[in-house]
Amino acid sequence: MSEKVTEHQEDGIGVIVAPPVPRERQHLWEVDVVRILTFLCVIGVHTISATAARSDLSLYLLLGLLHFTRNVFFALTAFVLVNSYLHRPVLMRRFWPRRFLLVGIPYVVWSAIYFVANDLHTPSSASIGQLFLKFLGELVTGTAWYHLYFLLVTMQVYLLLPGILWLVRKTRGRHWFTLGAGFVVQLVIVALYFYWPASVAFLHGLQGSYFFSYEFFILAGAVAADHATEFLAWVRAHRPLIGWVVLGSAVLTIGVFLIAAALGMVYSPLVAPLQPIMMLWGTAIGLGFLAIGTRWADRRNPSGVGTRFVTLASDRSFGIFLAHPLVIWLLLWVGDDWFEHAVPKPWLTLVIYLLVVAGAIAITEAARRTPLSLALTGRRFGGRWFRTSTRQ
Repeated sequence: MSEKVTEHQEDGIGVIVAPPVPRERQHLWEVDVVRILTFLCVIGVHTISATAARSDLSLYLLLGLLHFTRNVFFALTAFVLVNSYLHRPVLMRRFWPRRFLLVGIPYVVWSAIYFVANDLHTPSSASIGQLFLKFLGELVTGTAWYHLYFLLVTMQVYLLLPGILWLVRKTRGRHWFTLGAGFVVQLVIVALYFYWPASVAFLHGLQGSYFFSYEFFILAGAVAADHATEFLAWVRAHRPLIGWVVLGSAVLTIGVFLIAAALGMVYSPLVAPLQPIMMLWGTAIGLGFLAIGTRWADRRNPSGVGTRFVTLASDRSFGIFLAHPLVIWLLLWVGDDWFEHAVPKPWLTLVIYLLVVAGAIAITEAARRTPLSLALTGRRFGGRWFRTSTRQ
């Protein structure tokens, strides 16, 4: 038996008992498109949350529709991880250090940046020691700023990857049953969050910081990766049907929100991301984005501007995600709320959105040209301006 086979038999801390057969690797441009579209929607979520008037039902309905992002992100994360492993299996003792380095360092650095920003916005009289303990607490819970839970859950998925791979293998031939069970479990969990919050009071409001709040989408992404060729072929063959599913799900989701509003529910909680209807909508819009991605991938020019743009945007997306709340904070809370006084609502939301996208891109591009690239963007130093990997 070769040394390589022996290594893979030990992979996943004894979970993987035989080396998987590597599959032919091909870059999935469809996934890049889904990633870019979802990141743009994330910026929309946070911009609307910061700028919408409390009485603006239309913006809150849009916010509710955009709250699919975390579900699609974690499905995408699991898909990429499992797909990558199936093409190029690696030992977990090699996988974990690299992954935790690329996500863990930016997580700590940006947690510190946002911790300081929050203290500047709301000065504290606490001692240095108290502030340090508070920072450690926020680091553990992903609460230094409102978007950093995503990195914390991502690292939980990394840690659980051997178990995810084991489950995907053990349930082959029964994946529909596995997905159905996972859907029911998450449906019960988010129903408790939304309708009976007192039953999960022990989570202290940190529901979004734990992987089990998204377990169905993590499992769905992993199963889809195990059937990547067939799954993507099905999406390509059923794009019109997926379009109708997205439309129908959007109408149903808006209907649920409107009924809740008519019953007197406050707008902000009624569009919470962790609720049953978002599971249906998150699944539908994820397929919709993938359908868009397959259409673009099928028509793309390998040497065209579109391909270069998608390559660049996908590469920069993580840095933009990390930086964009800082731009929102600078625009809205620095300078005595000048924008809020100068730009009327709802135009404030559109203006801030465009400025945030531009500002986050500028920060990311600047960071990529410095030795701080890894710490600020999760990518190693990129060298020259607009440098990206070449993919055909």
